[in-house]
Amino acid sequence: MTTMVTPDVGQQAPDFRLRGPDGVTFLLSEYLGNKHVVLVFYPLAFSPVCSHQLPAIQKELARFGELDAQVLGISVDSHYANQAFAKQLGVEFPLLSDFKRDVSAAYGVLNPETQCSGRAVFVVDKRGRIAYKDVSPPADQKQIPSNQRVLQALQELQG
Repeated sequence: MTTMVTPDVGQQAPDFRLRGPDGVTFLLSEYLGNKHVVLVFYPLAFSPVCSHQLPAIQKELARFGELDAQVLGISVDSHYANQAFAKQLGVEFPLLSDFKRDVSAAYGVLNPETQCSGRAVFVVDKRGRIAYKDVSPPADQKQIPSNQRVLQALQELQG
């Protein structure tokens, strides 16, 4: 399996344009100067581990908001599947479709064998730079990044 390179902390985050709920387009650059962004890459909608990971983030959504952050989930599923998945789970943050897999590749989390994104979290600060990353090893996609460490990284951005 080819190892992909993820952007390092301090580097500019790759911008993207992805479809979310109701086919609405989301651009990372729209948040520049306004909000930090927490990008949550997950392998597949309706899979068991993702079905636990995303509701755990939902439970902390108010804390993410208090720290001036927008959470965006990203998978290679269609925006239709992601919308149904969010509804089933009661997830209120947007789940975006990386159907062409460009964004997963740009963030170095695309598994070339499965063509799914790996499990990873990136915090992008208001300047558009990677402030934190937690990428699960390709061999252990059941390893869920810690919400508490993400919240701590956001707390540190508050100064």
